[in-house]
Order: sequence, then C-alpha cells, then structure tokens
Amino acid sequence: MAIRAEMPATKQARRPALDRDVAMTLAATEYARVVTMVENLTPHQWAMPTECPGWDVRAMAGHMLGMAQLVATVPELVRQQVASQRGAKRSGTSPLDALTALQVARNAHLSAGEVVQQMRMIGPRATRGRRRMPAVIRHRRIPDPQDVGGVAEWWTFGFLFDVVLTRDPFMHRIDISRATGAPLQTTAAHEGVLVDDVVREWAGRHGRPFHLELTGTAGGTWEHGESTGEREVIRMDAVDFCRSVAGRGPATGLLAAQVPF
Repeated sequence: MAIRAEMPATKQARRPALDRDVAMTLAATEYARVVTMVENLTPHQWAMPTECPGWDVRAMAGHMLGMAQLVATVPELVRQQVASQRGAKRSGTSPLDALTALQVARNAHLSAGEVVQQMRMIGPRATRGRRRMPAVIRHRRIPDPQDVGGVAEWWTFGFLFDVVLTRDPFMHRIDISRATGAPLQTTAAHEGVLVDDVVREWAGRHGRPFHLELTGTAGGTWEHGESTGEREVIRMDAVDFCRSVAGRGPATGLLAAQVPF
C-alpha cells in the first residue's frame, strides 16, 4: 500500500521531522555501519578514487572520522569551527569545504587501521554528543545559510545534528561501496527509515504530484496528488534515488529537487 507523503512547506529555518530518539538510534547505527564497512577494506581498496573530486577512500574515511570527532565534544566542535572559518577566509572557499578539507588533513597521518580504531571509539561519543545538545540550541538557526542544489536556505542546529550528520556517512558508505565494490548493508529498520525521511523531505521541497516506487530492502512506495497524467511516476532502486536527490546521479524531472546529505 502506498504511503501518502505529507507536503510541509516553509521558508523558516528547516527543522528535523524525525523523532529525536529515532534520530539518535539512527546515528548510533550509522556510525557502527561505517566501522563494519571500512574495517573489511583491503589496502588496495583504501587507495581507490571515489566520486567526490580529489578524495580517495582513505580521504573520505578521514572526513567521516573528522565529522564524528566534531560532534563528540564541545571543545572539538569549537576548534574545528574556528579553524574552518579561518581556512575559508584564507582560501576563498565555503566554510563547509574548508571544514571537510581540515578534517581530511588532520586525520591524514593515521594508518587505515588507526582510522578504523578511532571510528570505533569515537562513534558512540559522537552519538552522545549529539544527544546532549539542549533544545535551546537545537531550535536555534545556524548563522550561515546552506547551499542545497544552488539554493541558499536556513537550517536549525537540530536539523544538522539530528538529520544531516547521519545522512552524510550514509551517503559516503554508498560512495565507498561504489568505489570499491564492498557490499552495502541495507535494512528496512535502518536505511529504510533514512530513505523514508529523505523521500518525505524531497516531496515537501518540490510540492508536485508524484508516485514513487523504490526497490530494495530500504525501499517502499510513496505518493502525493491524484492519479492523473500530470503525476510523475518514478520507479528505481532506493539507494540510486538517494544518490540522485543528493546530486550524485541522473536528476531529471522531480529528481532534480535536491535534498542535503
């Protein structure tokens, strides 16, 4: 049976739609999924290029570790934010690009085994750090607008910490799987929940009638609007859908409406 997607539309700072306990369970599971994937990579796979320009698997893992380190403690959050703002001013890049470059550089000295060890240790700390964020901070708007598909928009800290920081390693697991051929673990209980949240946000972003059928263990069926010739029908794999709306895959029609990862 198709799930009817709600169509929220707001120009206010974006807030998470996920229940907070669900969001933190997803965060903990996602960090564990990252460890399971990277601990089984061979030295050859660590050196393989990914679809992210300039990043091989090793650099991508350094970024994922750095992003987990960012939210594990308040002092580290402040250190990375200050350093990335300075880096952005020096290089003329966006604060986000400066931040990810900083994370890759700071973890570049670690061996592959040390990256795995650090991720195994820091994942639970990152989840606790995200869970401890008080409501007064989560509801506050991030100072800088975020670029999503070439459009600037505002987010709350809650949307970043509860949603985007889990989608980011999920998408990078997909990147690593595509780069190396390593199996991508997907279940309805974890990836299926992530995909459902992505679909509902995507639906709210474009606001058009659609019928969406996503295959795979993380898939399902969603629809909005009457069953007429004007309703776009999309049938594809759930992982490929996420790649498309993240700006990584073919993006025609409603798939051009991007969702942040």
